[in-house]
Amino acid sequence: MTHVKQKTIARDISWLSFNARVLQEAADHTVPLRERIRFLGIFSNNLDEFFRVRVATLKRMMQVSGKANMHLEADPQQILDDIQMTVLNQQSEFARIWDDVQRQMKHQKIHLVTETELTPEQQEFVRDYYDEEVSSNVIPLMIENIPQLPNLRDKSIYLAVVMWKKESALRKKYALIEVPSRVLGRFVILPSKPEEHRIILLEDVIRFNLPEIFSYFGYDQYFAHVFKVTRDAELDIDSDVSTNIIQKIEKGLKNRRKGKPVRFVYDREMDPGLLEYLTRRLNLSKKDNLIPGGRIHNFRHFMDFPEQVFKIKKPRKDPFYHPLLMERRVSDVVLEKDIMLHLPYHSFTPLIDIIREAAIDPDVSTIKITCYRLASQSKIINALVNAVRNGKEVIVMLELRARFDEEANLEWKTRLEDEGAKVLVGMPNMKVHAKICLIRKKIKDKNVLYGFVSTGNLNEKTSKVYADHCLLTSNPKIMADVSRVFNYLEHYRMDGQSLKSCKIIIPSPHIMRREIYKLIDNEIRNAKKHKPSGIILKMNSLSDEGMIEKLNEAAREGVAVKLIIRGIFCMLSESKKFKRPVQAISIVDEYLEHARVWVFHNRGKEKVYISSADWMLRNLEHRVEVTCPIWDPGIKQELKDILNIQLQDNVKARWLDNELKNEYVQSTKKKIRSQVETYDYLYKKTLTPIETGSH
Repeated sequence: MTHVKQKTIARDISWLSFNARVLQEAADHTVPLRERIRFLGIFSNNLDEFFRVRVATLKRMMQVSGKANMHLEADPQQILDDIQMTVLNQQSEFARIWDDVQRQMKHQKIHLVTETELTPEQQEFVRDYYDEEVSSNVIPLMIENIPQLPNLRDKSIYLAVVMWKKESALRKKYALIEVPSRVLGRFVILPSKPEEHRIILLEDVIRFNLPEIFSYFGYDQYFAHVFKVTRDAELDIDSDVSTNIIQKIEKGLKNRRKGKPVRFVYDREMDPGLLEYLTRRLNLSKKDNLIPGGRIHNFRHFMDFPEQVFKIKKPRKDPFYHPLLMERRVSDVVLEKDIMLHLPYHSFTPLIDIIREAAIDPDVSTIKITCYRLASQSKIINALVNAVRNGKEVIVMLELRARFDEEANLEWKTRLEDEGAKVLVGMPNMKVHAKICLIRKKIKDKNVLYGFVSTGNLNEKTSKVYADHCLLTSNPKIMADVSRVFNYLEHYRMDGQSLKSCKIIIPSPHIMRREIYKLIDNEIRNAKKHKPSGIILKMNSLSDEGMIEKLNEAAREGVAVKLIIRGIFCMLSESKKFKRPVQAISIVDEYLEHARVWVFHNRGKEKVYISSADWMLRNLEHRVEVTCPIWDPGIKQELKDILNIQLQDNVKARWLDNELKNEYVQSTKKKIRSQVETYDYLYKKTLTPIETGSH
């Protein structure tokens, strides 16, 4: 069935189609077992966030009048009904894949056992483990005795316990136990035979010990089933101008914990009386996405399934240093020529090093940087702190509203300010999503600017799995515009002109849309004159209606349009009105394709850009973003070569068609898996480095 309404595909249904591609990776027998389990965890985590954010927002919008406010492609209730049906089908497929994965696990002598499958030795181990590690973190709630249920935590799993005495007419008693996986982790490795691994989940450790936990009741029958509640995760940032943004976010975080439940997932074997009791106490109805599932929930934890149990390990290839950064200081090279890091193939370390070097360089006076999502033990922050201690002016634009990173970013704010850094925290109704850095250095009595513009976050952990591009540059024109963006961030109340005065960089809000339209219009004019034309776009999401209509116009006029879109894709890529077919693919593989790269043919004088922005309404109109041109001929060629490798992928690429079928791109040609080919392409350059042009 197509989910098409008028000119575009519904954004939320398109997103579910992306998550189906993640599920395809879990189903693929050519994917190593460890990775199959990880993809199941990613699928589950994605779905949780989808309900917390998108489904919650749809439900909110149904309570007010305006579907127009959300730019919806269909009636909200119809979208919610489609979501429910799609998710139930996907959950069924998930269960089938998990059964298949467990068979493969057993073949490798990895056994996930329940509390009923323990040997006497393992029973003793589980009792001891519970007494020593778990019991102090378990607080049973006898829920029938509580007038008001406590707010059940999002991202937690709970055991719903029903107990009674076999030979007694006394009625059943109900209890709740929060599984303390945040503190202890989810997996407990049991004593096992040689060459064998047996693992029990933390909730099953608790299940085994239920008779001890509730011993004072004198019951002899205990059954416990897992459930979880997914809550509305949107922060209500009220419009009270007398309240500063920090207080608003802190208040919003407290309210998020009390957010309305938008999904209740439970073990379908749960005692019917207990299920009815829980849904009633939680004020849930059948319209609230009550989803029956299997025994295991919060499968996102399986992203961290114990590594040591796998016999057949496919080692992830290690990142390597950029060939021009192997023997010299990063800043010395960047002051001479542009460098493009292609993560995760290239090491992330030079991004830390460029700040570390600036921190101790006596000629550096200022470091300015934007931060969106940071690693939990951020070396970037450590380098910035070191810079402050060395007397540098450090200005950090820290986006406090980076969803699900709000609390961490509040903590980073406190640490940076305690050290003496100046921390900017954004502006009303506008997130700062640009990834930029500016370093000011005095060379021969002249101020020189250098730094970087990136498509990805400054996060050491995600840089190992997110595919991004980062331009390190001292190009005066680019850095002058980076400086203008920082002027805007520092003085937006008084200075609304800094973004408009950018000469090279294309910023958003507002300006980016106009400039992209011009670039597409140029290709349309060339096509109409029967001149060569073409557009290649790579990004995470394409949902903005204006951008989609522009691309439709280009395709109708005969412009060669090629699209690599990882996630949301709302364009109808198949139309008889297109003079040339649009090639639209999505690549889901070991690394998450996070980069944004745009190429416009421009009569052979190609214009190539990297950007922090997807083509979504929020990126174009409600965020500060940066799109940067690439001028260095060698780097331009690298980016085009990588895009061409991806456009030839016939192993991990799927067609993005109008029906969301997610069919793999297949051909009789040699198998090309783009992430493997890209690694090899870039690695060869470390053996025979190609010099890039200097400024």
